[in-house]
Amino acid sequence: MKIRLLAVGTRMPGWVNEGVEEYRKRLPRDFALEIEEIAPGQRGKNADTAKAVALEAKRIRERLRGDEFVVALEVGGRAWSTERLAQEAESWRLEGREVVLLVGGPDGLAPELSAGADRRWSLSSLTLPHPLVRVILAEQLYRAWTLLVGHPYHR
Repeated sequence: MKIRLLAVGTRMPGWVNEGVEEYRKRLPRDFALEIEEIAPGQRGKNADTAKAVALEAKRIRERLRGDEFVVALEVGGRAWSTERLAQEAESWRLEGREVVLLVGGPDGLAPELSAGADRRWSLSSLTLPHPLVRVILAEQLYRAWTLLVGHPYHR
C-alpha cells in the first residue's frame, strides 16, 4: 500500500523535512508515505481568499487519480485514536486501493474536496501549523504500522 500526502505549501523548514524523513525511512515499502507539495494560491493584503482556495483545490484535483481512497484532514473531521488509525490503515490495505491524504492551505480545503472525500479526519481540535501536521502525520502513520505488526514502538 502506498499513502500519498497532497499538502498545500512548499519550502518547508529543514526540521520538518528531517522529522518527516525520520519516520518515512522507518516505514516498509508496502506502507510507504509519499509527499507531494501543492503550490499555494496567492494571498496577501488585497488577495481574494476564495480564489486562492479554489486554485489550490484545482491543483489538488489535478493530482488525484480517481481510484484512490481520499482522506481529507481538517479540524471539522472526526478525531481518531492511534488504534483507530491502525484499523483504518488495515482496511485500506485490505481494500487494495492507494490512499491519498489531503491537507489544505492556510484557509483549509475547498468544501467540494472535503465533501467528496471518503473520510474526514481531524488530527486535533487545535489549529496546527501546516509544517507540524506533516511531522505528526508521518509519526502517527509509523505508529499505526507498528501496532499492526506488533512492534514495541507503541506502548
